[in-house]
Amino acid sequence: MISKFLTCIIFVFAVSWASAAYAKLNIVASTPDLGAVAKEIGEDKIKITNIARPTEDPHFVDARPSFMVKLNKADILIEGGLQLEIGWLPPLVMGARNNKILPGQPGYLTASTGINVLQVPQVVSRAMGDVHPYGNPHYMLDPLNAKIVASHICARLCLLDKENCKYYQDNLKDFIKRLDKKLTEWEKMLEPYQGTKIVTYHRTFPYFAQRFHLEVMGSLEPKPGISPSPSHINNLVPMMKSEGVKLIIIEDFRERKTPEFVASKTGAKVVVLPIMVGGRKETDDYISFVDYNVNQVVSALKNE
Repeated sequence: MISKFLTCIIFVFAVSWASAAYAKLNIVASTPDLGAVAKEIGEDKIKITNIARPTEDPHFVDARPSFMVKLNKADILIEGGLQLEIGWLPPLVMGARNNKILPGQPGYLTASTGINVLQVPQVVSRAMGDVHPYGNPHYMLDPLNAKIVASHICARLCLLDKENCKYYQDNLKDFIKRLDKKLTEWEKMLEPYQGTKIVTYHRTFPYFAQRFHLEVMGSLEPKPGISPSPSHINNLVPMMKSEGVKLIIIEDFRERKTPEFVASKTGAKVVVLPIMVGGRKETDDYISFVDYNVNQVVSALKNE
């Protein structure tokens, strides 16, 4: 009887130990692009939950109470930073009551650390529209910045899961190798179109444009976050004609009426791009996401 009891205790202990030993780190990412990079590094050692949907404006995410439950169970929270999520993430983190993911804790990771941030304003006022005081937060559209973010994630996973550190480091090396190979390919594809002048809807694409040597001449919004106005469009159209603007690049969640009107008046082509992984069915990982965007731009310019 005692022998059976001890056997049962040993069995329960072994199962509990095995469960703990193979428990996955629970990671919550504010956006799917950050989650996709984390998945490249953690693979089957982590569980990823993304808050923002890939086809919505990451500035305006519906902060549903169910997200608090996800954050309450998180080991790591990865946010983009630069106040991209300022309007919706802080209340969720406070409501989650999880000290592990509070700022300053090992479970809190700001992905923008170390990024060469573009469009940092010298002065900020309400008259400037929805300007980010710390600079443009859409840095993940530059694949070189994904390497920086991947390195941050690898270091944090190693800190919290030392036993699997080499696994994460090997995955990081593999991801960077594949990304570098594709970057060479992407740069070669866009090389004939360097200096092409474009207009965007919102100030979403400066990192993409800088990486691939496109020139952003303006935006359909008169100021960031302010809807296009007739007076602004009336000034924009002649500028686009005189400068020979070839493309109007818009995010996949934008209205189409204004871009199509401007295109009809200028001869520019409208190109709709996802700004996060999963925005199109062909973009289920970070590399395929960048690949899709590059191919869309090249296709539009090739058929000019």
